[in-house]
Amino acid sequence: MTNIFVGNLSFKTTQDELHAAFANYGSVERVSIVTDRDSGQPRGFAFVEMTDRSAAETAISQLNGADLNGRAMNVNEARPKPAGSGEGNRGGSHRGRGTRW
Repeated sequence: MTNIFVGNLSFKTTQDELHAAFANYGSVERVSIVTDRDSGQPRGFAFVEMTDRSAAETAISQLNGADLNGRAMNVNEARPKPAGSGEGNRGGSHRGRGTRW
């Protein structure tokens, strides 16, 4: 299974449109458009899982920079999340608001 990151998506792009674009190159297992947790609106990127690695590599090379709904897609193999990058760990200061140092 190959997980593919698709960025620079139009907010109008649907899962069916992404599925169709990638299905031209091989079997698509799943398409997940990432949405904002609070508003439910698309965030402009998605993940596509393809079963065959060779087909996924072909899709990546053919679709990177290709136009979908007026936007040039940014397509590459998804990198795994680094260890310790869980929710709530944003890196910044843990000081309370309004605290002067």
